[in-house]
Order: sequence, then C-alpha cells, then structure tokens
Amino acid sequence: MPRKREVVKRVVLPDPKYKDAMVARFINGLMRRGKKSVAESILYNAFEIMQRRQQEEPLKVFHKAMENVRPIIEVKSRRVGGATYQVPVEVAQNRRNSLAIRWLINYAKGRSEKSMEAKLAAEMLDAFHNRGSAVKKREDTHRMAEANKAFAHYRW
Repeated sequence: MPRKREVVKRVVLPDPKYKDAMVARFINGLMRRGKKSVAESILYNAFEIMQRRQQEEPLKVFHKAMENVRPIIEVKSRRVGGATYQVPVEVAQNRRNSLAIRWLINYAKGRSEKSMEAKLAAEMLDAFHNRGSAVKKREDTHRMAEANKAFAHYRW
C-alpha cells in the first residue's frame, strides 16, 4: 500500500468471445502460470457443458451464479484494548466480485468430477440454483457477520 496516493485500478479488457469484463476477470482468476488460453478454453468448455445441461444462455447462468455467490457483509478483525473483535463490515463491489470468483474456482477444484470444465460447470449450475459449496460459504460469511452484529460499533 503506497503512503502518498491511491493505487490506480487496472482496467480489465472484455473477453474476446462474449465481450464481457466479468468473464475476463473470471478467466484471469482461473489462469495459472500465465496460461490464459488454457484458462479461456476451460471456461468456454464449461459454458458449453452448462448450455447442454441447463438449456439456457450460459452468460445469463454465469451472471446469476456470480450474483448468488457475492457476499454483502463480512467480518474483519479489529483489535481494541487487548481484545480482538470480529467486526461486521460491508463489502466493496470490487471485493465482492473477487471473493465470488475465488470461491467459485476454489470450490470447483474440490469437486469430484473428472475435468476442470465439468467441475466448474457443476459448481456454477449449483450456484445458479442457490446451492453448492460457494453459496454455502457466502451464507456462512453472512451468518458470522450477523452473529457479531453486537460489535458493529467498533467499525472504523
């Protein structure tokens, strides 16, 4: 974190196939070791699998899944007089998207399907239908914030 000025956010160009910036961010989150073309093929193949299973436009399914996984509030640790409190704070829009992307990818990796395309498609379809591990993570985050509502006055 710089001391003098704020960090300038880099603009993510939309992906070539769907012309969507959120899909491009998801591809960047999925990418490992700079292999963007591999990440693109994984996501696009997952979209094809979703198209076959759901009979709906995959971009619409993707956006609905992202919406269902995005957290609204989370807890942050705040140290006050020798005690650490979990203080509920509202999540900024950029961080909401980042957390949703991270959770979808991480929980897709932990699934038992054969390929990453199938894992990602299954996790997104579960998120689309408001179930699955990524949605459960959001619910747990909200539940934790709700439980610590008493410490909201420590917000900074």
